[in-house]
Amino acid sequence: MSRIIASVSAVFLFFAVLTLAAQEHGPGYNPEVLRGEVWVELEPLYGGYVDSEYPLDADTVRRRALEEAALHYSAMIYGWSFHYDTGEKARQIPETFELAALASIPFGDPGLRATDMEVRDLRARLWTDYRLSDAQIRRLRVWRTGTIRSAQAVGRGPLAAPEEAAGWLAIKKAALEDAARAAVRAMLRGGERNRPKETTGFISLAAFPHYYIDGGRWAASARFSVQITEIIPFAAY
Repeated sequence: MSRIIASVSAVFLFFAVLTLAAQEHGPGYNPEVLRGEVWVELEPLYGGYVDSEYPLDADTVRRRALEEAALHYSAMIYGWSFHYDTGEKARQIPETFELAALASIPFGDPGLRATDMEVRDLRARLWTDYRLSDAQIRRLRVWRTGTIRSAQAVGRGPLAAPEEAAGWLAIKKAALEDAARAAVRAMLRGGERNRPKETTGFISLAAFPHYYIDGGRWAASARFSVQITEIIPFAAY
């Protein structure tokens, strides 16, 4: 316990200077900068999964925040292509949802940085900024025009990652991708008279998601921008 308290103190002191520096530019709107909030757990959430890095030091907190932020900014700017097979129990057709990232922002991108931070209940709350290039600004505009529709949903993922997964970030990514599936499913149910068999299109994250624990699983509440390019009805088969 003393190790955790000492680590939290070090994290707080490290980011106190960072917060003061961030206050100089403030959180105001800037069309060339995206801004998002990330929460980092400073100790394990449950006994069954003990991360060897805990208790986290200041450098690890910052790295985790930026790795998660890179995932979210990538999903906001570039998004994914998707293929959704609705499935039908009566015909023994399973529901499947496949996502393919169109591009990604790597950890260490010079446009990505952590700014404000506070520690509360052994959790670090960080604000992150991402400065957009001209090409990224144009790409982001595409998600806000034309035939793009908005959808919001909650997705769920395992509390512990499978052995082959890449740890804590893979757990959150699984919940986020399930939220994307739920958003497409809800949109089709609300907008299509006949239930489609297959749907393809593109989907992007509209804002940073909110993660929480629900019923022993990770949950991600997220809002998406969706463009459907093809709908294949069951009648076509």
